[in-house]
Amino acid sequence: MEIGDTIKKFRELKNFTRESMAQEMEMSLSGYSKIERNEIDLTLTRAKKIADILGVDLSQLLSFDSSQIFNLSNNSTVQATGAKAEQMNFYSDHFKDKYIKMLEEENERLKKELQKK
Repeated sequence: MEIGDTIKKFRELKNFTRESMAQEMEMSLSGYSKIERNEIDLTLTRAKKIADILGVDLSQLLSFDSSQIFNLSNNSTVQATGAKAEQMNFYSDHFKDKYIKMLEEENERLKKELQKK
């Protein structure tokens, strides 16, 4: 799932409209909609602002999982105790890896911007 899809899911779960998100982001509705449709590259700064507006951690936007919403990882009828701890560590590493990748991409983008000047 791409980040725009994740943003849309969180926005819908929080009952925010695209219009209200665009207004909070100080951008046009069309521009914001392109983010949710994954038509533009999202900068780290914008991703962080979206996470703040939605009241979620940036790591949650980087890797959406239904257990974040429905708390399945803490439901003993769904998983055994040992599996829960292992899964939590997996998600932590997964979030970290995605965050590092996003930072590296943002770093490359900024380097290219500096070279233009």
